[in-house]
Amino acid sequence: MESGIPSLDLNDFKNSNSKTAFVANLGQALHEIGFVAIRNHGLTNAQTQSLYTSFISFFNLPNEIKEQYNITNGAGQRGYTPKRKETAKGFTAADLKEFWHIGQENKPAEKDLLKDYPDNIWPRQVPELQPIGSEVFKILESAGLQLLQAIAIYLNLDQYYFNEKVAKGNSILRCIHYYPIQDIENLHQDAVRAAAHEDINLITLLMGASADGLQIESKEGGWVSVTALPDQIVVNVGDMLSRLTNNRLKSTTHRVVNPPEELMHIPRYSMPFFMHPRSDMDLTCLPSCIDSKHPKLYTSLTAGDFLDERLRELGLKKG
Repeated sequence: MESGIPSLDLNDFKNSNSKTAFVANLGQALHEIGFVAIRNHGLTNAQTQSLYTSFISFFNLPNEIKEQYNITNGAGQRGYTPKRKETAKGFTAADLKEFWHIGQENKPAEKDLLKDYPDNIWPRQVPELQPIGSEVFKILESAGLQLLQAIAIYLNLDQYYFNEKVAKGNSILRCIHYYPIQDIENLHQDAVRAAAHEDINLITLLMGASADGLQIESKEGGWVSVTALPDQIVVNVGDMLSRLTNNRLKSTTHRVVNPPEELMHIPRYSMPFFMHPRSDMDLTCLPSCIDSKHPKLYTSLTAGDFLDERLRELGLKKG
């Protein structure tokens, strides 16, 4: 793993002889850096490649076909979000990307639990996308739950503290196409593939991207490049977990920079899994994370209210 981000083996969490060390190392990495690389997460290279291949097929479709899957007033939560529709908080230039969202599969027996979630939609032009997209969603959700169990132990909570809170949570698998950058001379000076931001959710699990570009902000204020090895995913803290832990686990600012001019014609694909709790989860700071040296930093609110606030800041939700 480039840039000194620790690399851990998730199998160590399942082994009683290495579980304690895994928890300590994970907690230290997320406290000090906010990022960590994870091996043995359950996702195979073949599954990753299959999903990438499916989405490349979709993003290569004509814009008028892709637009058919853009849900009006859907706040970008399912289906297709067109180019330059998302703007990072505090920026005026939209990110140079388009993306597709996959969420929980709504089942009739769970209609009360999932009543606030829109249904997934699938492009009929790429029928292979639904089975592999649903499969990868479940695999990353399972890995994320194990990581949250380890985080709970690190925070001196019951190991299963997060289980009910994230069961059928409002998680999203985002498939991003950073399209080739053209008309460079007229490009807005602040326009980048993904401007500096923090993630909204509890934790993010990022599959290896097709090209370099991801950078994280160091404690010294500089930018450090991060590249996942083929058998690893990159995991980082989101703002919801920062709020819950009163910044004991701090979400780290990161961005995706534009490539050198001679490589701007090459697209980049990336697939983060944003692990969200259910909307009714209380994000009030844990009492154990508040003391005289660490006063409460955040107002109390639910995960649903926080998500709604951030979607409006990103320009994805209006009104």
